[in-house]
Parts: sequence; structure tokens; C-alpha cells
Amino acid sequence: MRTIDRLLATYGESHQTTFYKRIHFICVPAIFFSIVGLLACIPTGSLFLSKVPETFQPFLHLGSFALILVLIYYLKLSFRLFIVMVLFSLIVLYGIYILDQLNLAPLWLVMLFIFAVSWVFQFIGHNHEGKKLSFLKDIQFLLIGPAWTMSHLFRF
Repeated sequence: MRTIDRLLATYGESHQTTFYKRIHFICVPAIFFSIVGLLACIPTGSLFLSKVPETFQPFLHLGSFALILVLIYYLKLSFRLFIVMVLFSLIVLYGIYILDQLNLAPLWLVMLFIFAVSWVFQFIGHNHEGKKLSFLKDIQFLLIGPAWTMSHLFRF
């Protein structure tokens, strides 16, 4: 069995009920989004500005660099998963950019709110499921959660 198949199957063992799957399909992408958004609040400085076209300069932040590392991890697991996660990551980056442009509140505050609310619902779902959080037994399940969600949404 391929590593990605084993990881997804193991992760899926603690995500069986329809109620929790629905929570998971909303909250895990929201947590992913909020973490990248929180990291986006940390600028990389002017180190790369002269080397990047102006169009891409708003995306020069720690969130983008973290995504590159995460995507390398997904590429090592599965090319199809990597492609889906690249698309999802681009949507996340654009969503963060739009949210920042709306200037509703400081970006870090909006992301912290999304993060906290999403985790509250995750804990409700895990309590309903009766299983402990997967990443407590293996830290890489923090990255497998979004992959598991995408694998179900795109049926692979």
C-alpha cells in the first residue's frame, strides 16, 4: 500500500460519522486558510521585491513560503494530491488577498477568529465522534487532514 493511501485510511478511521465529516469539510479548510492567513501577516521584507513582478508582490509573505514547503510534502506523497493542493492553495492565497483588501479588520484578527471558531467546531466534532485528534498520535496528520478532505471532495 502506498504511503498516502495508508495515511488517508488511518486518518479516516477517526472520521466516520456524517455529522463530523460535515464539520471537517468546512473547518479543516478554514483552519488551513487561517494558518496561512496568520503567516501572511508576517512580511518577508524587501528581500525579494525587486525580483518579483509587482502583480505577485502582495503574495510575498511567510504564508506563501510555508505553502511551498507544504506542497513539497504533498508532492512526495502523491502527484494528484499535489495538483489539487496547489489549486486549493492558490484559492487560499487569493482569498487572503481579497480579505486583506476589504480592510474589515486587521488581517491577523480575522484569521485568529476563523482559526478559533473552526477549532471549537472541530472539538465538537471529535467529541461527537468519540475519538481523539489524529495529530496527537502523529504530527504529520496536521497536513493529512486537508489532504483527506480534498481526497473526498475530488473522489481520489
